[in-house]
Amino acid sequence: MGMKFGVIARIGGTLLAACACAQAAAQAFPQRPITMVVPFAPGGGTDSIARDLARQLQERLGTTVVVDNRGGAGGAIGVDFVAQAPGDGHTLLFVTSTFVTRAATEPPGARDILKEFAPVAMIGRGPLLVVANKDAGINTLGEMIARAKGQPGSLNFCSAGTGSINHLAGELFGQRAGIRMTHVPYKGSAPAAVDLIAGQVQVFFATVPTIGTYVKSNRVKLLAVTSSQRSPQFPDAPTVLESGVADFDVYTWWGVVARSGTPPAILTRLNGAINESLASNTIVDRLRSEGADAYRGSGADFGRMLAAELAAWKKTVAAAGIQAQ
Repeated sequence: MGMKFGVIARIGGTLLAACACAQAAAQAFPQRPITMVVPFAPGGGTDSIARDLARQLQERLGTTVVVDNRGGAGGAIGVDFVAQAPGDGHTLLFVTSTFVTRAATEPPGARDILKEFAPVAMIGRGPLLVVANKDAGINTLGEMIARAKGQPGSLNFCSAGTGSINHLAGELFGQRAGIRMTHVPYKGSAPAAVDLIAGQVQVFFATVPTIGTYVKSNRVKLLAVTSSQRSPQFPDAPTVLESGVADFDVYTWWGVVARSGTPPAILTRLNGAINESLASNTIVDRLRSEGADAYRGSGADFGRMLAAELAAWKKTVAAAGIQAQ
């Protein structure tokens, strides 16, 4: 009995020591400047949100937070960089929904984002806008579906590239509506929008930062929003669900992840600092300008969302027969 008690006491002491070390690590964090990697080129909505967040985190964590733009390969360059960084919380990755959609197109055995990265916090989300070329003769989502069914192969939709949120949202829409449209990938949303306006493509499932200005200036036709609720910025636009396509609720979002292996206490500290930052009008207003709402939650909440989205998008990819490029 005494031996068992001694073993239990030693185990308990070890656990208490481990907890004390974890708490000490969190209290000592950060020990040097933090790098927030943005896997896109400088400029644009995503980069602006990341920089606003970095400034807020500097105040709350008491250290410099440097934004490091590592664009290219659809975000893969930045993702690879953080995947190889130490798991100590000093190198973070600013992610968007494309972090998951591109992972969904990867072949079996490729990178597993759920194992290689630890969720820190989601900071905001907003709908995509389903828009059509103004001269395409499509004024409603119902007309678009009727065109695709009555004239197979007559419609194409553009995206920021294979595996982007624009691409998979279009594929999912086709599956739910029972239509087939041709996907035309571009190297980024900006050239896709230019060709949409020029009439080279007919349809775009676009983010608000990409296409919102063109909607407001009547250079494209807004058909619907992809969220389950109408957008406050575009209250007259029906949702895809309202337009008669069932089981369609798609958002684009922004968040932060760290390298897996980062101590839980440090992840909790970072999550708290980010959630405090989201009380700032600067970030709230920035997200609203991008057609999104701020989101405050735990790292576990974000992790569950990532897992659910990855599983759902993998089904879309499999049904569409999409292969990584």
